[in-house]
Amino acid sequence: MTEAVLALEGVVKRYGSRTVLDGVSLAVHPGELLALLGPNGAGKTTAVEILEGYRTADGGTARVLGEDPRRGGPALMARVGLMLQDGGLDPRSTPRDALRLYARLHEGGRDPEELLTVVGLADVARTRVRRLSGGERQRLALALALVGAPEVLLLDEPTAGMDPEARRTTRLLIAALRAEGRAILLT
Repeated sequence: MTEAVLALEGVVKRYGSRTVLDGVSLAVHPGELLALLGPNGAGKTTAVEILEGYRTADGGTARVLGEDPRRGGPALMARVGLMLQDGGLDPRSTPRDALRLYARLHEGGRDPEELLTVVGLADVARTRVRRLSGGERQRLALALALVGAPEVLLLDEPTAGMDPEARRTTRLLIAALRAEGRAILLT
């Protein structure tokens, strides 16, 4: 079997006296999808944030494409698509503007206009982010995660706030990405 492109080995994370992750291990290989399920506060987002390099584990190791995500730098992060719970987008921007900006940060990335269609935002491409529904913002966050044509996707609650049709479309898109050989971890 190929080497895992996402891995946590014995990861521990504490916030004060509260242990959120206690020896968590997981591995995701190319073409695999792994879903982390659990109630709020179970540590799913913390595990994803450690793989993203946004948090440091108190114990154990995290590897993304064979590297420590805290030390991998821009070359590593260009190969990883991130969809965070809160996208943190400028509310004055539009989906088209945001995708064009992100596309300029990636060599050989996906076409912003194509992505607007793929995620179902072509009709609101010129709408300010502040005016988008919660589901539309989620679809924009997914498009931004895909703009660099990443090998690995970390998707934190990718269908939260979406209507049933958008959920179905998103699940089909995720299945297609997996079939293309991308490794996907989602909560």
